[in-house]
Amino acid sequence: MEKINIFTSTSVPLMNNNIDTDQLIPKQFLKNILKTGFGKNLLYDWRYLKPNVPNPDFVLNKPERAGAQILVTGDNFGCGSSREHAVWALKDYGFRVIIAGSYSDIFYMNSTKNGVLAIKLPQAQRDFLAQLPADQPITINLPEQKVIAAGHEFDFDIDERIKHKLVNGLDDIAITMKEMDKIEAYEAKMPNFN
Repeated sequence: MEKINIFTSTSVPLMNNNIDTDQLIPKQFLKNILKTGFGKNLLYDWRYLKPNVPNPDFVLNKPERAGAQILVTGDNFGCGSSREHAVWALKDYGFRVIIAGSYSDIFYMNSTKNGVLAIKLPQAQRDFLAQLPADQPITINLPEQKVIAAGHEFDFDIDERIKHKLVNGLDDIAITMKEMDKIEAYEAKMPNFN
């Protein structure tokens, strides 16, 4: 998993509340079992007028927002079904950080386990970030738990264990592998029934 320490990018404002996982990645695109290839179908029903014809009015299709890796959004982001594909689609599209008012619990945990930093900020702070020009970068300082943009700093909370994983680029498997000496020592004590 890629580390997130101090991260700077432009952003995309999508201030809708209750964006659910069915909107993030519609059911017809769930056939792939890999974690890649989902980004092209992120928010498909909003991004396209008809199959593969981009909606020029939708924010993700605006040329000035291309390459942005921070999504600023509303409350209750990622509600709905528990599909991990929703996080895979966001990450595959290029988002590394999501700033919302709140998240569904399952979506939040799926994000952290896939290296996407999910930050919670109050409405007024998100409204400020959403109004930034397309070329205005936002800096996320995860060690200090700050969102920095246009001369403003906003503090955010994060569980220390999740922070440790993201700062060090560790997923659950990598954390388990750090205990390999203990695992092997335990296995060596197990009786052999062959």
